[in-house]
Amino acid sequence: MEEKLVLHIEIHQLRKRNLRIAQIAKQLKISRNTVYKYLDMTFEEAQQEFSTPHKRKKLDPYQDWIVNWLQEFPHLSGAQIKDWLAEQFPDLDVGESTVRNYVNEIREKFQIEKTAIPRDYEAVEEQPLGKQIQVDWGQTIQKTMDKKEKKLYFIAFVLAHSRYKYMEWQDRPFTTQDTIRCHENAFQYFGGRTEEIVYDQDNLIAVNENAGDVILTKEFQAYVKQQKFRIYLCRKADPESKGMIENVVKYVKRNYADSRIFKDIEDWNQRAWMWLARTGNYKVHNTTKKRPVEVFTVEKQHLQPVSSLLPLAESTDTQSITRNVMKDNTIRYESNRYSVPLGTYHQEKQVFLEIAGDKLFIRRLSDGEPIAEHVICKEKGKLIKNRNHGRDRSSQVAELRQEVLQLFPEEAVNFIEKIDEKYPRYRRDQYLILKEVAKESPTFLAAAVNKCIVEKLFSANELRDIVAYFKKIEKETVNDTERVSTDFPSISVPKREMEAYFKMMDGDQHE
Repeated sequence: MEEKLVLHIEIHQLRKRNLRIAQIAKQLKISRNTVYKYLDMTFEEAQQEFSTPHKRKKLDPYQDWIVNWLQEFPHLSGAQIKDWLAEQFPDLDVGESTVRNYVNEIREKFQIEKTAIPRDYEAVEEQPLGKQIQVDWGQTIQKTMDKKEKKLYFIAFVLAHSRYKYMEWQDRPFTTQDTIRCHENAFQYFGGRTEEIVYDQDNLIAVNENAGDVILTKEFQAYVKQQKFRIYLCRKADPESKGMIENVVKYVKRNYADSRIFKDIEDWNQRAWMWLARTGNYKVHNTTKKRPVEVFTVEKQHLQPVSSLLPLAESTDTQSITRNVMKDNTIRYESNRYSVPLGTYHQEKQVFLEIAGDKLFIRRLSDGEPIAEHVICKEKGKLIKNRNHGRDRSSQVAELRQEVLQLFPEEAVNFIEKIDEKYPRYRRDQYLILKEVAKESPTFLAAAVNKCIVEKLFSANELRDIVAYFKKIEKETVNDTERVSTDFPSISVPKREMEAYFKMMDGDQHE
């Protein structure tokens, strides 16, 4: 090994110049033990030892990965490197001590000095089974795939006895409703709740690491009352009461989040939950000397059952639960993905959920008609998809266009051609919306198309909105007619002409 022979010569030369051991180690960026080792060897002994054929090690095929990680992030520990290897190469089976020793060799070979990050440990009293969950919030700044920085926020939960953990991330500060939703998700993840939940008093009132959002609102108080768990508020400067969760927050930041690249929030959460299963809840805990996942199998039996999200929605004065629509036209509910009609993501960024028995109803409006209906899946990590929500591959785009043209008046041809020009990649999605509008509201179709052409609104979504507005005015007109007819039976109130609608929408009808 030529590098080690050169290092041997450099160490002896520096020693001849009367440099102390610590000075040599600092100048060459190696440990003092290495300096002692090389000084005890003659050049001949070094030649004999370092010329021994290199024995191939299990981690040699991954050396380039490890070197690159350490050069970019020199503070990484052997445990973090092991987790990164497990994430990148799921089939690799290697012990933690093997990784730790190999990382130490790599540091010495490539002269990569570890940058020390101090870590605090706090003594915490042992808690009985099923008694306590500790909760805290945190935030990190992550590098994105395009080399920018993104601030992320997370909430962490830990069962005080087993140290079994759960976390959930957002790319925006937490609100009260976010906090309630994450509590429900944590209870579902744990399979129940404990008798009490511990919070930092400052975090409940104004979360310092969460942009100062108030958590203890009327809604949250109602939620606590509905779920019937006891709250324990820590006093200021009382780390013994919440030391576990503070260590969990540090663990999440320093092991999972540290130096990872952010893609999008869905991917980030999925990787976080995989990390929990692979490392956070599987690795032997430093205090208990047990794996949290193994102790959790016992503690789970002592947890209290929790009610479903439906009473939650009612108790917080919310008509229904909201969910963001993801790019693949699905929404998340209780660790599963449920499909919505194709194109929903481009139309609605948020939808409303209603749970009735074992059925899940998804609506665009809280009191609107369902756009999707599913049977709730009891498993986790599943995709529940309605086949009608996929692309209609049995029909070509041209055939679908002909169907739409047959449903619309002749003057709509120009309108549809403009849509083709504006949305060449989403013509099928646009046609499906046009088809739906034409079948549901044929009475208002001609007037709505005319209005779109006049205002240069060439979009199926714009057409649908205008039709909805016309229907709203029509409903108000009918209500006015019925009310006047009741008070004055002999007076007839005529129905408004379409021109009246145009006047309400910024002026007279254009020619």
